[in-house]
Amino acid sequence: MSTITSSRPAQLQLHRGGTSVIVDLDSAGTPTIIHWGPTTGALSPSELASLAVAARPQRVSGGIDVPARLSILPQETFGWQGTPALLGQRAAGGWASALSTTAAHADDSSLTVTAEDPAGGLHLVTELELSATGVLRQRHTLSNTGDSDYLLHRLMTVFPLPASATTVQDFTGRHLKERTSQRRPLTVGAHVRESRRGRPGADATLLMLAGQDSFGFRSGLVHGVHTAWSGNHSLSAERTITSDSFLSAGELLLPGEVVLAPGDSHTTPWALGSWGHGLDQLSARFHEDLRARPQHPSRPRPVTLNTWEAVYFDHELTTLKSLAEKAAVVGVERFVLDDGWFLGRRDDTAGLGDWFVDTTVWPDGLGPIIEHVRGLGMEFGLWFEPEMVNPNSELARKHPDWILHTDGRWPVSARQQQVLNLANPECFGYLLGRLDAILSEYPISYIKWDHNRDLLDAADPRTGNPSVRESTLALYRLLAELKHRHPGVEIESCASGGARVDLGILDYTDRIWTSDCIDPLERLDNQANTGLLVPYELMGAHIGGPQSHSTGRQHSLGFMARTAIFGHFGIEWDISTISDAQTAELAGWISFHKENRELFHTGTSVHADLPDPALDVRGVVAADGSRAVYSLTQRTASTTYPSGRITLPGLLPDMRYRVQLSQPLNDQVGNGQSPLDWTVAETILSGGLLAATGLASPVLFPEQAVLITVDQAN
Repeated sequence: MSTITSSRPAQLQLHRGGTSVIVDLDSAGTPTIIHWGPTTGALSPSELASLAVAARPQRVSGGIDVPARLSILPQETFGWQGTPALLGQRAAGGWASALSTTAAHADDSSLTVTAEDPAGGLHLVTELELSATGVLRQRHTLSNTGDSDYLLHRLMTVFPLPASATTVQDFTGRHLKERTSQRRPLTVGAHVRESRRGRPGADATLLMLAGQDSFGFRSGLVHGVHTAWSGNHSLSAERTITSDSFLSAGELLLPGEVVLAPGDSHTTPWALGSWGHGLDQLSARFHEDLRARPQHPSRPRPVTLNTWEAVYFDHELTTLKSLAEKAAVVGVERFVLDDGWFLGRRDDTAGLGDWFVDTTVWPDGLGPIIEHVRGLGMEFGLWFEPEMVNPNSELARKHPDWILHTDGRWPVSARQQQVLNLANPECFGYLLGRLDAILSEYPISYIKWDHNRDLLDAADPRTGNPSVRESTLALYRLLAELKHRHPGVEIESCASGGARVDLGILDYTDRIWTSDCIDPLERLDNQANTGLLVPYELMGAHIGGPQSHSTGRQHSLGFMARTAIFGHFGIEWDISTISDAQTAELAGWISFHKENRELFHTGTSVHADLPDPALDVRGVVAADGSRAVYSLTQRTASTTYPSGRITLPGLLPDMRYRVQLSQPLNDQVGNGQSPLDWTVAETILSGGLLAATGLASPVLFPEQAVLITVDQAN
């Protein structure tokens, strides 16, 4: 670790995981990142100094005398006229900051910058870290060194973009259709995506991406950032009239939410940035980074059956036992009892918050179903929604003061629910106590943790101040304490489906529920876009019934299985009465998943950029390149017939591979009028040829898929 305190011009380079970050410390205010992206190799001090000189702008007519630079905390005091990274004010008057670097501590992969504003009474510490996979992490800690309160409105991290970044991609959505991609040119101005829902929300953008025009999964330099935070947040892509382009990420603070008394500090959530030559490389950095965490799930992801779409609120022991018996037959490893087991919960209008087993439905408690499930060799999981409450509940009647609300009026209702104030110690203690009691009484290995409404007027009635931030921090504490008390219990983050997908919640949970929509056609885009940040083993992907509950479409079991096969695999379907043929087919898919899940959950996720939008090719390639499994989906009818060649990306270019259609092939696939030669004769090709030249695509009906296995040839 070196310390840089000289007033002379100084530059440094961070490099790790194929990423270089070059920083000019001789910049007005705080340091400037000159380069973030592909490795430049190790540069000498003279090269770094020359690069810094080469990057400094000229003064222009009509501009300020000392041109402003995009620093890690751009401030108006130093001429910055774009969106500021810091906004705040003194309760006693004064708002302009003049934070200037006083020290910098660096090693090969990290930099900590300290900045002071003595007159303004502010102290800033900015941390930059490169992970082993080349992900850049940033966060700020701002301290009030003055003698009056400081009202913090905004504190954002900044990630510079190369001049080649001309296109922005982000995501929007709704319940049942989360993470829908949208693109636009990166023009002068700011493209801002804010979440004000008290959680990321179904319409939240998972990442803010910017790259070369027409960047795809396999081509085009692209950068992206994510805020690891489960409350309100903001992401933006901005280009200034002075040619600075950058991404920013951070928490969105509500008025009065952060007031720093003298001596207090505020630390932002981590913002994470990745880059790649194509989205697959960008996402691989995130995936490898997540997999390196000490708390990352290490055992095989259990095949899961969840009872929601099978029985909804109809908790009848005989029915559930039959469902569990069939689940065991087909190879399910975890059985999850969803909503409807607790006091007064016969539908979604009552009972939420009363976390006691309802003896009118379960006269002998949950013991009989748990013993039955475990006797069949499966783990048992249970649904909770601890952050919410129905007004029609004993909890709400006894403790209306525990509900987030403003000025004595209830927020607009959603799902017949209100939101509990987890920041209230009494409310927190009740929830911890009840969940702890249930987990202590029964051998429960898994919690499905739901969050079914957005937050509105989310104020702490004790103070009248907004409480999204404090509620989010309290949620993290609650999850951490339950994990501490019950080691080994896994938790799924579900939020009206996929409305809380972020790396903040994944610090405390073991998977996310990707969407309440498990229609396989809808899941193609949802899972591809979710997978830009989250690897397959953390994405719940289930087989539904023959007719989708959310779209009404009907699909074959094979199509549903091939769409879900790579993820944390499971079933959302009443399989208790399915035919012997369906039972055998479902068991075959579960067996295939188990045989390949180590590959699916440790390998590299890849996607082909195909000229035909009717086709989709994606897959997983083993870390050593020796094996891969791809899915080919015919989304709609192609304009051409047959569809032409498909490519298989991500294989080692010089390795030779044997290619074949994969088993199980329980259903009739396609409507070709003659055999496809490579599917019936041994076909061995190099990875380079499979990626560049490819294979003739099987002729498939719309909304049909096949799997292709690729193995190293001896």
